Amino acid sequence: MEIGRLAARTVIGGLFVGHGTQKLFGWFGGPGMEGTEQMMGALEMRPTRMNAMAAGVSETAGGVLLMAGAATPLAASALIGTMITAIRKVHQPNGPWAAQGGWEYNAVLISALTALVDAGPGDLSLDAVLGRDQWGPGWAVAGLALGAAASTAAIALGRRGSSPADAGPSPASDVAAATEGETAGDPVTTDQG
Repeated sequence: MEIGRLAARTVIGGLFVGHGTQKLFGWFGGPGMEGTEQMMGALEMRPTRMNAMAAGVSETAGGVLLMAGAATPLAASALIGTMITAIRKVHQPNGPWAAQGGWEYNAVLISALTALVDAGPGDLSLDAVLGRDQWGPGWAVAGLALGAAASTAAIALGRRGSSPADAGPSPASDVAAATEGETAGDPVTTDQG
């Protein structure tokens, strides 16, 4: 089971690092900050620069911490928050199925992250080196709640007033269309060309 937790942490954390660095630096075919800011504008997540940076840093840092098995509840809550925001701002209207652009993939990641907190990162982790190879259900619920609260706050703050120059592209733009298409997962990494 220790190998299973290590594999889950490595795969899930590594993929989140990939998504985060796509947003921040344009790595792995991502849009970089400019494209991520445009997407945030289309999703009414303002100020766009701050939200683009927050999404990229949350995914990158959360992914690195998860891979290392360090501060596992905090790492999971950062990643859960981004997934809940993606569900609420992008995937929810499409229903559950990923093939139709729905939220099932995000829900699976949220469940896996919650399970990793509950079970703990295992012996092969920095948490274990610091004496905490298990966290338990209370920490799992707290990580889930913190992620949900962070998502709610980000969405609420994004809806507050901003200048028209910060509004980003109109909903009819290519970026907005990419966030609403029949694509599973992260809307920022869809093919926009």
